[in-house]
Amino acid sequence: MQEMAKGSNVGLAALSEDIDSVVVSLRWNSATGDGDADVSVLLLDCNGKVRSDGDFFFYNNPAAQDGSVQLLGKKPTDDGSEDRISLDLTAVPSDVDRIVVAASQYGGSTFGELNDLRVTVSDRAGEPLLGFSITDASVESAFIFGELYRRAEDWKFRAVGQGYETGLAGLATDFGITVDEEADEEDTTEEPSAVSEPLPAPRSATPQQARPTAVLPEQSGPAAHPADAQSGTPTRARGPRTSKKKITLPKTVKPSLAENDSWKSARLFPASSLKSDRERETRATSVLLSVMAEVPELGRRLTAAFGAPAGRMQTFTEVSLPHGDTPKRPDGVVRVERAGKLWTALIETKTNGNALKSEQVQNYMDIAARRGYEAVITLSNDVALEGRPLVEVKTDGRRKHKVALWHLSWAEVAHQAQMLIRHEGVGSATHAWLLQELLHYLQHENSGCHGFQNMGPAWVPVRNGIDAETLCQGDQRALAVVESWEQLVRQVCLRLGGELGRKAFPVQPARRGADPHGRRLALADQLCDDGRLTAELRIEDTPGVLAIVADLRTGKLRTSVDVQPPEGNYPLTSAKRLVRALSEAPADLHVETLVEDGKGPRGTLERLRPEPGDLLPKDGSRITGFRLSLFKGMGATRGNAESGFIRSVDDAVDRFYAAVVAQVSAFERRAANRSRGARPAAVG
Repeated sequence: MQEMAKGSNVGLAALSEDIDSVVVSLRWNSATGDGDADVSVLLLDCNGKVRSDGDFFFYNNPAAQDGSVQLLGKKPTDDGSEDRISLDLTAVPSDVDRIVVAASQYGGSTFGELNDLRVTVSDRAGEPLLGFSITDASVESAFIFGELYRRAEDWKFRAVGQGYETGLAGLATDFGITVDEEADEEDTTEEPSAVSEPLPAPRSATPQQARPTAVLPEQSGPAAHPADAQSGTPTRARGPRTSKKKITLPKTVKPSLAENDSWKSARLFPASSLKSDRERETRATSVLLSVMAEVPELGRRLTAAFGAPAGRMQTFTEVSLPHGDTPKRPDGVVRVERAGKLWTALIETKTNGNALKSEQVQNYMDIAARRGYEAVITLSNDVALEGRPLVEVKTDGRRKHKVALWHLSWAEVAHQAQMLIRHEGVGSATHAWLLQELLHYLQHENSGCHGFQNMGPAWVPVRNGIDAETLCQGDQRALAVVESWEQLVRQVCLRLGGELGRKAFPVQPARRGADPHGRRLALADQLCDDGRLTAELRIEDTPGVLAIVADLRTGKLRTSVDVQPPEGNYPLTSAKRLVRALSEAPADLHVETLVEDGKGPRGTLERLRPEPGDLLPKDGSRITGFRLSLFKGMGATRGNAESGFIRSVDDAVDRFYAAVVAQVSAFERRAANRSRGARPAAVG
């Protein structure tokens, strides 16, 4: 991989022969593990301006209709997070001269608070081509990491590293985006739209600056907000919207016409008759690939991260391919055609707890290399971990053609389907129905496509060893449990994010120079010492970090979140407002006052409701926040049964989010707004 200096440029064709489609990755981390930013992409003409506001892509406008740009979302790394962008350079319109890749901070944060800002560009096969690190970030709240631009018939990449103290609004305005000022940040009377959401608030040079909102041209045809059209009431401009209104499923289900509960709705993909693993694998593969081909949004979303171009997709099952004396039959084949070129991936599927077999995957890698195919995609209930491949394969370095090996979890498939039909929308009602049928099939108990559902054979011995205090550091069984725990946490994020329609990802505190395996070894040793598994989740637009602690000594699960008190309030006022915000929370919620030195008062919400003043430190110590915690019993078995550990973690997170986190969000927003209002203006 070629390292670049600020301001330098390089032609992509000189680095790889496979650059029709590239993936641009933006990375960062923070010492506390809670730093974050949102990526954005702008398509510019020869004048350095967008052709229209539709050339601005961000989290609420994540994909171009022609497939040239797609934001693939955030994924955790060993020491922070990474946002990836798929760019199909063959689909970029001819009048687009530059593609700008940027990111912005929100909530008063700056890029100087983040470490290791870095952008990398990889080819279609996932091979990193070049990298650029930004080392001079300080008070900027928006940054241009780099840009791709045309030179004759070739594309080049320039390492830019330019920051904006005026945030996303300043960056967008520079490139011709229309910005509307919203005067009231706390207005919650307007119902959010499935396709129109405000941009995150950028950091401002003045403390009271309103949040900017980019506005696209009005749609022709039916009103974007029917309720507003009927009432005739003018509404304020909203954030960037897609050029075509998307369709999502209604939140309320129509009443059933069945006479009683024994009548079951007819399903497009029935799963009740499935009996053997072979039947499950064959049916699941066929169901998924057929929906991918018929619903372009899903097909593109699942393959763009693997280097597939945007184009006409066809899918096949049980294809026979020659290999030595015995032909091999991959579970499926995906082919995408664009501009007369074919992109081909072989699919190997596993359901239930069946593991991928190295020999089988190796055969498909060899076949793909000989036939000039681009990728092999494995699909199973396992969740891939950074730095730990699910199967070991050997690559013949003498072959000029490279084949990429990718993995997809059934949990990721369900997550993407749920995001499309519940939150982001698809192009037609038929597509929404197909996705709903797919999701129903994946969630059926007989499908075998339930995602990670077993903590592994090491779970019981480790629990027994912790209970008997015989587990020692260096025990490989503890490492296996830590890896299973990490898979479970990542799956919890996928499931929760799909239900909420928000980004949810694990937070891993930065440890410079630590590789993923070394980090897991350290966590395994910690498990042997204190008998606890810990994790932290960050959920977009929610306060603090949701912490999970599974104490194998006591058999208890603890979910907690720290919230900040509003600045400028008297301590008693903060305590009363917190208790009032938790009016619907469970009575057994534990509330602990966080102070600068030592431990503060604590108690259950049931005891504190009549006496919020009991949260105040007796010695007058300054309150730095409040920790809210719920405890529940931990499942004992290693599987996903009702009494299993996995189900208990899911239930604990769901209950805590609904009963606590969702209620304190308003309290935390008021705290943040008062804090921003009290902060002196930034000096440029």
